[in-house]
Amino acid sequence: MVKYFCCADLLKSTWDQVCVAFWQRYPNPYSNHVLTEDIIFREVTPTNCLISRRLLTKTSRSPRWMERYLPKHMASSAYIIEDSIVDPHKRTMTTFTWNISHARLMSVEERCEYRINPENGSWTEMKREAWISSNVYGLSRAIQEFGLARFKTSVTKTMKGFEYVLAKMQGETPSRTLAETATERARETALAAKEKAKDLASHAQKKQYV
Repeated sequence: MVKYFCCADLLKSTWDQVCVAFWQRYPNPYSNHVLTEDIIFREVTPTNCLISRRLLTKTSRSPRWMERYLPKHMASSAYIIEDSIVDPHKRTMTTFTWNISHARLMSVEERCEYRINPENGSWTEMKREAWISSNVYGLSRAIQEFGLARFKTSVTKTMKGFEYVLAKMQGETPSRTLAETATERARETALAAKEKAKDLASHAQKKQYV
């Protein structure tokens, strides 16, 4: 079984602005997990389409129950391949991304298409699709559910980051506030503390039976 996800978003910027922002979207306050981005190759086709491939390195904290299946040096990072095609004639940009790290444990494939909104030529609409799969016997369903939940959270941050970069490009004040930043960091700290508390409780319970 494969988990499928699909959503549509609207960026209130022109298609040209979105294409430029796509290459400048890192870093931004919502992408602290993106460590590096490297262009592997880039070329212009005879039909003037721009084709690119990039390698992204991201932090990827795995839950405790999943870390046992990963080498220690791989449990906190992930490598992502991103292919993109910009077609200036059709006025579309299509991206394909997939993980090359932990792929045997969980595979996440994503396809996004950006095109001019038919109702407002100054806006850009995008369609995002994702496929999450796992072949781990007995755990595939749990891993896929985890992957889908994390992907949905990631999509929210991705769109906020995109809007942040677009706002800066257009000389506007980005919508992210100090209060929002503090709230997000507090939430992340609380989740980390909760996970640590579970570990301590688990160790304490084991000692009772020793």
